[in-house]
Amino acid sequence: MPDRHLRPSSGWIEVICGSMFSGKTEELLRRLRRAIIARQKVQLFKPLVDNRYGLRTVASHNGMKMEGQVIQNAQDLLQNIRADTTVVAIDEVQFFDTDIVQVCSDLAHRGLRVIVAGLDLDFRGEPFGPMPILMAQAESVDKLHAICMKCGGEASRTQRLIDNRPAFYEDPVVMIGASETYEARCRACHEVPHKP
Repeated sequence: MPDRHLRPSSGWIEVICGSMFSGKTEELLRRLRRAIIARQKVQLFKPLVDNRYGLRTVASHNGMKMEGQVIQNAQDLLQNIRADTTVVAIDEVQFFDTDIVQVCSDLAHRGLRVIVAGLDLDFRGEPFGPMPILMAQAESVDKLHAICMKCGGEASRTQRLIDNRPAFYEDPVVMIGASETYEARCRACHEVPHKP
């Protein structure tokens, strides 16, 4: 992928996706640090629902972190964009409704670089929230993989465990957690009891 941070005059959307523990937030923060080194004005946003590492902290599972701004919805994001911002990043974008797609598109049309990171599939193995549309409209999509915690293969799925057993298909889609309730799994090891 070319170093797009060197072309700030045109806007675009980058999507970083994959299962939990695949390094999505780590990659998002790496790209932001490079933009900061290039003296670009960056803003980092996260959804209110994700409070695993504190209200304003965006953190990867390996300990990388950066302060971000908490927003409830896509309109909050638009209202908080500063005039000098050239790079907008959104972590855990799957938790927003589909309005976030139009906001990202509008920002890219204004000439901003928009970087979003999130789960492409929910625990059921189905497309998660606005991710499929964002992936289709983005100029760049990077799908990262974790290591399957059952067989050691390449993991593309997120396994939800409740009392050390796979969650049922009919369980709620959104349930914030980390290693105590989720594992990375490959397609073969991913289990969703009652899935039609």
